[in-house]
Amino acid sequence: MIKVDPKRYLRIVEDPWYRGLVSVQDIISFETAVFWKKRGVKCLHLPITTNAVSSPMGLGSDSEPVAIELFGVRTYLADSMQFMLEYGCRLAKEGTYYLMPSFRGEPSDKVHLNQFFHSEAEIPGGLEDVVRVADEYVRHLATAVLREHSSLVEDLAGDTKHVEEFLASPSARITFDDAAEMLTGEEDVIVQHDGWRSISRKGERLLIERLGPAVWLTNFDRLSTPFYQAASPEGRGALCADLLLGPGEIIGCGERHTTGDEVRDALHDHRVPPEDYRWYTELKDAAPMRTSGFGMGVERFIMWLLRSDDIRNLQLAERYNGVLTAP
Repeated sequence: MIKVDPKRYLRIVEDPWYRGLVSVQDIISFETAVFWKKRGVKCLHLPITTNAVSSPMGLGSDSEPVAIELFGVRTYLADSMQFMLEYGCRLAKEGTYYLMPSFRGEPSDKVHLNQFFHSEAEIPGGLEDVVRVADEYVRHLATAVLREHSSLVEDLAGDTKHVEEFLASPSARITFDDAAEMLTGEEDVIVQHDGWRSISRKGERLLIERLGPAVWLTNFDRLSTPFYQAASPEGRGALCADLLLGPGEIIGCGERHTTGDEVRDALHDHRVPPEDYRWYTELKDAAPMRTSGFGMGVERFIMWLLRSDDIRNLQLAERYNGVLTAP
């Protein structure tokens, strides 16, 4: 059971850390809008409830959905609104984005929040397009923070060298297969499941140490990713990539299936009941379109930026599953 300080909201009012956090949150929100405006990508205003979570219980799921009953109807608090961004791409030709809360059911820890801010976007094109844009986005934010708040970052993080080093060098890139070979002999890094593999946080940190400061880890085993990720041409891998920086993964991105039949096949392979995703497959039947998208955990980006070792210190108002907190 998580113990919370009932007077935390009073204690942090005069804390320089949280005053600084407000400034960092503000510039991230502002510069996110600036970044996408220049590219013609449209912001969507979306609900926080959904009947089609992006990480359903099935192969490749990396989070637990948060189910609620809303006026007698079972629904979910959004773990992501990626599917709606894909829908939005049919309405906005340059792509769509949002910055909004996401909800996860698994326990929080030093790098994982139950409620966090999600910066997500979906654009026309394939994996290479979205990797390029996502990398540019993180660099845009880092540049803006140094321009506007370098003294603040220095006060809270100790210095700005990690940001400067990131901006001075291109992000490295390695496939999952090559990373697994590189990490051969290391314990507890490549986790074997029934027919697919995943990488641990320790493994992510080792890749950052060896290749960093920023590393794109690409082409995970297809069944290790959610059903909506398109398969690579040979079929075994997925057209996906994670950006590893600071505490580990801060961005996940991938190319989506183009057609409804591709989605149906993936739902079957991932053992996900298709009924909740009928509208999604019908959309791709009616309006097939090649898109790719990414999601960045804002607090994980701030963890790296401020060199925080605990993401739970990046909440202005604490929120933990099963715990009532004020305000």
